[in-house]
Amino acid sequence: MKARVILVCALIAGGITASATGDQADSSARGRIEGRAVFSGPPPTRDLVNMTSDPMCVQQAGSMVESQTPLVDAKGGLQNVFVYIRDGVDSPTYDVPTAPVVLDQHGCQYSPRVLGVRVGQRLEILNSDPALHNTHGRPAANREFNIGQPIQGRRYTHVFAKPEAMVPLESDIHRWMAAFVGVMAHPFFAVSGPDGSFTIAGVPPGRYTLEAWHERFGRQIRSITIDRGQAASVSLTFEAR
Repeated sequence: MKARVILVCALIAGGITASATGDQADSSARGRIEGRAVFSGPPPTRDLVNMTSDPMCVQQAGSMVESQTPLVDAKGGLQNVFVYIRDGVDSPTYDVPTAPVVLDQHGCQYSPRVLGVRVGQRLEILNSDPALHNTHGRPAANREFNIGQPIQGRRYTHVFAKPEAMVPLESDIHRWMAAFVGVMAHPFFAVSGPDGSFTIAGVPPGRYTLEAWHERFGRQIRSITIDRGQAASVSLTFEAR
């Protein structure tokens, strides 16, 4: 039986001030994409993760822990959908944030499971557990990396050189651990929250290709046109096979 995920986005143009300096459109012409990822079928059962191979993980989280995917709330909201403008952003000169994006290892799980980072921005990988962790990045366009963190509180910084969606991260020590990074050349991306909602702010007028990704339900692509003062909506449907 097929299950479907419906992602409904509402585009609202308005006086949003963008943080990027490369965009030539004035702030009154900018809009934002607001949406919610919704699982339309009965929520699938989350698998149980057996952590008994590492007593320290059992001490931190328990012997059997629910998988981090898929996460669906009582109203069908689907968490951890990565939504971004794939094509149509003409000016790749948006300022790169100086603050890092942090990926934590806590309770022998990665947190957050899905995240976005800019090309050239620091991704800080933190070990918050009193256990040996490692992170093995397996990108297709960027450089592969594999680091170990044996000490609690240890941080490792990685910087991606090219856009790529999505980059899988995994642990060679704890095989159940996984995270996914969307590496973007621009700031127009978001990850759906616990209720499935998301916002992409400061979008200038233009023609774009919007893509939404979920690790289990795949990708959906739509073309959108944003005119000055336009309010529009986008509907994306995923099917689990």
